[in-house]
Amino acid sequence: MRIDETLLNEAKAYAARNGRSLNSVMEDALRQLINRSAEATERPRIELITSTAEPGFQPWVQRRLDAGEKLEHIAYDLDDEERFPEVFDASR
Repeated sequence: MRIDETLLNEAKAYAARNGRSLNSVMEDALRQLINRSAEATERPRIELITSTAEPGFQPWVQRRLDAGEKLEHIAYDLDDEERFPEVFDASR
């Protein structure tokens, strides 16, 4: 078996700092690697939710963008119902 010299030196230094043998450090590292691999295969598969929405902006946002407004200004105005009632009017 061949181990990268830099990695081996780091492992030796770790063992010395922690009062352990190089052999015990290497065994622990291998156990952790094997356990992580086993845990990953035991994890249940997660299904991600996907959207069926069409890409793009809401129509009222697109109208303002088409009129030349910047998106950052439109976003800033979102909380201002009094100044921009058309934004909050659900009938539009």
